Amino acid sequence: MARTKNANRPAPVGYRAVSKFLIASPTKVRPVANVIKNKPAPEAMAILENMPQKGARLITGTLKSAVANALNANKKLDEDMLYVKEIRIDEGPRLKRVWFRARGRADQLLRRMCHITVVVDEKAGK
Repeated sequence: MARTKNANRPAPVGYRAVSKFLIASPTKVRPVANVIKNKPAPEAMAILENMPQKGARLITGTLKSAVANALNANKKLDEDMLYVKEIRIDEGPRLKRVWFRARGRADQLLRRMCHITVVVDEKAGK
């Protein structure tokens, strides 16, 4: 069912980068992503480098890749002309681990993963 839902979504216009299977909970990464939505790329990088969360470090790598993809595809672009058009944090598969407890019992530990998609585009004003 998930395939048909994503198949109907139009492809985002712009330059994108995707990081998959990152071991971080999507619910912890999404608030970090919401801070940099619709911000210029250099400002978004500066904000992420000053945040203490692990998600900020993961998003920084993907954002750098998206900017590099844009600069490689269009040689006339400058980094200051780009902004974060879309950032999506999707849920990935979960690693199931055993967590041993007292009295011979065991619980299940779920290591959550996320997929980060960053789309950057040119500012329309210039």
